[in-house]
Amino acid sequence: MIRKITLLLTMLALCMPPAVAYAAEKKPQKAAASKTKASKKVVAKKKSTAAVAKKNEASGRIISTIRSNSAVGAASPSVFKDDGTGLQLASSKAMIVNQDSGEVLFAKGIDLTTPIASLTKLMTAMVVLDAQLDMDEKLKVSREDIDTLKGTGSRMPIGATLSRAEMLQLALMASENRAASALGRHYPGGLDAFVAAMNVKAIQLGMLHSRFADPTGLNSANVSTAEDLVKMVRAAYQYPEIRHVSTSTSYSVPVNGARAPLQYVNSNVLVRNSDWVIGLSKTGYINEAGRCLVMQAEVGGQPLIIVLLDSFSKNARIGDAQKIRKWIESSNSHRHIS
Repeated sequence: MIRKITLLLTMLALCMPPAVAYAAEKKPQKAAASKTKASKKVVAKKKSTAAVAKKNEASGRIISTIRSNSAVGAASPSVFKDDGTGLQLASSKAMIVNQDSGEVLFAKGIDLTTPIASLTKLMTAMVVLDAQLDMDEKLKVSREDIDTLKGTGSRMPIGATLSRAEMLQLALMASENRAASALGRHYPGGLDAFVAAMNVKAIQLGMLHSRFADPTGLNSANVSTAEDLVKMVRAAYQYPEIRHVSTSTSYSVPVNGARAPLQYVNSNVLVRNSDWVIGLSKTGYINEAGRCLVMQAEVGGQPLIIVLLDSFSKNARIGDAQKIRKWIESSNSHRHIS
């Protein structure tokens, strides 16, 4: 009996160490597994936090951009809400501003510098008028006024003599390049002095992202932004002469040597053949600039400054203007309903 008890105790003694060892081994394994699990949670949490932070940062940039675009020229801006379809324009840069309040109604690529083609001629007109030169003085078109940059033609013959007022009329209304060139050449100090005056005027108007290289806009170095051009249109609208000649539908001018007066029409079809109420207009085109249009117009009962840059065709440019009109009028009706 004693032997059996002794044998049993011996067996128990032999069995105990492996059990204890197993328990001791199992405990660290559980601890390690728990630690790994906790570590994975921390990593997952960090990834989640980083993703949220990244998303918030992107949202912040978007909100900042919207606020920046809306704040241009407006004390308390509010962008018009459309009817749910959105305003889709063919022009790659565009801006619509309420002329009276400065409220930005639409902004697209407004800080992108781009060639502006014959929109340049609005600055040309302001510099001419600022100089208070004799508008009845006769200016002669010379070979220096021939376009050697783009090779464009002109109906204005070399040797044609017109008054400064007539040159201004044709430069703005019909975008006649030789007329604009003649205006610059006959400025006190010549063409270089004229271009310098253009750039000084731009700085005075706060057009800090604009540069001018010639009075016609044929040079692609004439550059600006949609935001700067709103400032230029606003300033040009203060000149009664610019408002009048840029919105004339047609103009007939006698040219020495020609059998009949030359007939010119406004380069903006909306001025000629529509029911728009337009107070200022200028079109522009060279390959580098695309089709451009700036206007002051009354739409939906409010005066607007509209800038459309770099559209791919005349029809697309005019189509954008028509879309804007419908969008504004629709927005007004929605406001009244609500």
